[in-house]
Amino acid sequence: MPELPEVETIVRDIAPHLEGVTLRDPRLYHPDVLRDTTPRTFLRAVRDQRVVSVTRRAKHAVLHLASNHRVIIQPRMTGSLVILREAPAGDDRRYAVFVAKAGRAWFLVRDVRRLGTITLLDEAGWMSYTARIGPEPLTADFTAARLAERLAGTRQAIKKVLMDQARVAGIGNIYANEALWRAGIDPSLPADQLDRAAVGRLHRHVRAILRAAVRSRGTTVRDYRTGTGQPGNYQDGLDVYDRAGLPCRRCGTVLATTHAIDGRQTTFCWRCQGGA
Repeated sequence: MPELPEVETIVRDIAPHLEGVTLRDPRLYHPDVLRDTTPRTFLRAVRDQRVVSVTRRAKHAVLHLASNHRVIIQPRMTGSLVILREAPAGDDRRYAVFVAKAGRAWFLVRDVRRLGTITLLDEAGWMSYTARIGPEPLTADFTAARLAERLAGTRQAIKKVLMDQARVAGIGNIYANEALWRAGIDPSLPADQLDRAAVGRLHRHVRAILRAAVRSRGTTVRDYRTGTGQPGNYQDGLDVYDRAGLPCRRCGTVLATTHAIDGRQTTFCWRCQGGA
């Protein structure tokens, strides 16, 4: 599933083609991706609307319209947002969920398995939506002390808490695995047991890894594509994710994988991370 670096990459790719542009002839091919609105209401809200800005919140791309409506797009596992120079054809048309003319280009939301979602929100809905999500980990005010506050008061495994979007925005399975390995933290350790030094290490590595992944235009393990339709590059720099059975890059111990923490793949080094 695209996480912060992947969605940030997509937003940076599509924003120059959408900002200041009016959406024409919008077409919704699969209404089942909509949340909390009807196809008729959605199409009426976006038709002939100018896109003021395109931003990211957590793992979602956000189109801010001149009407003060927001279109929230969550790509999830098989979704992509791209700009096309020609009308969608072939697989682009086959898997199109939403298409709109954007100036001389086409804006396409494509989703092979239709696991992603599109939500239309007015101003009040947007404020309620964003208030339910935790702080962005790459902002200047996301300090180690703020991370400690977000981790306090729960005995859930630190990996699970790190991926809780209500606590911290944008971190998913890939980057939680990576950050915990870099910080030398047992992914199953209860979050409220991290001492100040461990929180400081985790804070530093979360930010460093996310920034590096953004510079590398995200991680493509299977389906993720950038806003230009290309794979990301950070998969070449992964230290633990998807490397079960291979030697730890730090100590040489064979990496192990468990699904016991949160039902997802957690790969770790039992020696470097304190016997998870």
